Amino acid sequence: MAEPVTIYGIKACDTMKKARTWLEAHDVGYAFHDYKTQGVGRDMLTAWAHAAGWETLLNRSGTTFRKLPDADKTGLDEAKAITLMLAQPSMIKRPVLDVGGALIVGFKPEVYAATFR
Repeated sequence: MAEPVTIYGIKACDTMKKARTWLEAHDVGYAFHDYKTQGVGRDMLTAWAHAAGWETLLNRSGTTFRKLPDADKTGLDEAKAITLMLAQPSMIKRPVLDVGGALIVGFKPEVYAATFR
């Protein structure tokens, strides 16, 4: 039996579209969780931060992060990063793919291919 797969992200994101297209093209069934409309809890973000590292999870290259006041960007640690991501889910790197409890953050076709051989 295949591991349950959930892809977390934002529906309109281009990277999300690429990841979902890849999964569909390779017949990988998945559930989609839009954390902009469905939300994401502190417990889940904390678990992701522990599993993948908050530095990996926080999308510093996106407009939402870049537009933050300098005071919010200074002195970042896990707790502050999680608080920022809870307030602005767009700051969570996309997608977050949960494959039976193992996380893949971001979309790289070669990583997906190795995961779903």
